Amino acid sequence: MTVTRLSIFPLAGALLFPRMHLPLHIFEPRYRAMVTDSLARDRRIGMIQPRGPGEPAPLFDIGCVGRIAEVQALDDGRFDIVLEGLARFTILRELDVTTSFRQIEAELEVSQEGEILGMAERASLEIESRRFADAQGYAVDWEAVSRLDDESLVNGIAQIAPFDVASKQALLEAGRLSDRAELIVQLMQFYGRHGDEGVSTLQ
Repeated sequence: MTVTRLSIFPLAGALLFPRMHLPLHIFEPRYRAMVTDSLARDRRIGMIQPRGPGEPAPLFDIGCVGRIAEVQALDDGRFDIVLEGLARFTILRELDVTTSFRQIEAELEVSQEGEILGMAERASLEIESRRFADAQGYAVDWEAVSRLDDESLVNGIAQIAPFDVASKQALLEAGRLSDRAELIVQLMQFYGRHGDEGVSTLQ
């Protein structure tokens, strides 16, 4: 474990996982300042979900730090960036800073690489994903999906699936890839049964 200082971007519904990518459009002045600062230092930004409303909003304890892998500076000061996930982190404390964006001291997790699913786990996830996508009316290139490695499939679904904030956080905090895959299947089945009602039920 490594303790480090991070600038954070609290954003509900936005998950980042190690070795995954997250495109972001940065338009608020404080986060434009954060990106400018990050580019001048180590290109790192900590993605974290707010636990609820407020200013400053309370935060969940666990997030994921990403490195700015791509950046496009727009004429009006906004940015389009792509973050590449590096490692999950746990907030140790929020720092008292003069910057407009929030900063924390965090403990970085050693990232687990090369996790794979069992054949039955993979099959169950793909079957439930097809059912869910069909029910939601999503157009999916299933041939391309079948070529994804297990980690990219599981974490990709976790990032883009239309689950509520609490469910998304549970996916981020799941320690093992197989646990995350199992939770995704359960959430898809739950949302398939309850539709929009599931959003408030799972909070």
